[in-house]
Amino acid sequence: EKKRKQAETDRKRAEVRARLEEASKAKKAKKGFMTPDRKKKLRLLLRKKAAEELKKEQERKAAERRRIIEERCGKAKNVDDASE
Repeated sequence: EKKRKQAETDRKRAEVRARLEEASKAKKAKKGFMTPDRKKKLRLLLRKKAAEELKKEQERKAAERRRIIEERCGKAKNVDDASE
């Protein structure tokens, strides 16, 4: 009786171990998701997005600067047509 239980337990352990090994092999096989080409595309997209954000930020700052100058000094006058 005891030997039969021991054999059953050993069989279950071996089964579980085999299943875990199979699962780990499957995970290792799926590893290569980020190919070099995908990395390049991702970097390019990130750079493009960062440049866009930087441009928006600069435009926002320039608009804020113009608004503050107008608020403090009034509208800018056209000095090209002014006579000396």
